[in-house]
Amino acid sequence: MGHSHDHHRSENRRALRWALALTATYTVVEVVGGLLTGSLALLADAAHMLSDNVSLGLALFALWLADKPPTPDKSFGYRRAEILAALANGVTLVALSIWIFVEAARRFSEPVEILGGWMLGIAVIGLAVNLGAAGILMRGRENSLNVEAAFRHVLADVLGSIGVIAAAIVIVTTGWERADPIVSVVIGVLVLASSWTILRDATRILLEATPANLDASQIGQRLSEHAGVRNVHDLHVWTITSGFPALSAHVLVGPSEDCHARRAELETLLHDDFGIDHTTLQVDHTRPEMIDVDDVRRRGDDGTNA
Repeated sequence: MGHSHDHHRSENRRALRWALALTATYTVVEVVGGLLTGSLALLADAAHMLSDNVSLGLALFALWLADKPPTPDKSFGYRRAEILAALANGVTLVALSIWIFVEAARRFSEPVEILGGWMLGIAVIGLAVNLGAAGILMRGRENSLNVEAAFRHVLADVLGSIGVIAAAIVIVTTGWERADPIVSVVIGVLVLASSWTILRDATRILLEATPANLDASQIGQRLSEHAGVRNVHDLHVWTITSGFPALSAHVLVGPSEDCHARRAELETLLHDDFGIDHTTLQVDHTRPEMIDVDDVRRRGDDGTNA
């Protein structure tokens, strides 16, 4: 598992560096273009590109922290740094969308002249850059919430670039410059929507909720139904960082059972059936006077499964 996590982090680091190089270079172009053309849509897209740069930089920093070895007072090292970076990126997206809405409202009341032709050319280049960055990050998003957060930033920029192109075409063909703040509002909505999943998932991990793809009740039932197991309680399932679920539980087995053998069997079950490798199982013998009660619980006669 350690080798697998290291391999994923190495791939993610390389992808993030390439994506950062692309977006950072183009951010400068888009900021200058937005100022010269007077387009709020371009500036909004540039602001989101800037947030992409911050997002990717934070993601790289988080991966660097995650590689630092554990210490006695930080037994998991800095693996949660990736989740903190993802949370920061989500908050940044919300703040960015608010700025876009405020500036768009001002543009509706105070329209400015926009150079539609230049706006269109810059937006087309931006779309190509964003598609390239999204393609680079596509693979890494499957195993890292941190990369997923960066990917969503870039994906929102892809949609934003399409919106800017549409606004530029309207301005060039009809001269209707209100298309610019209208598209800016659409970009703001897309940015706000893209923040929701990241904030939700990062918050779940920080609150140590059961991973969305796992059912704690089902896991507890499977453990309690295993041969020799009398009772399972104090069951906790949480996520250390993306792709790193953990579990702890107190397991009671029959007086004549081999605690070490039962623990090994349960660890294999958790690995094979639920993909959980980091487990802490305290396995003890049940007291003789508890046998009858535990047998009832295992049958489910009192309405419980574990």
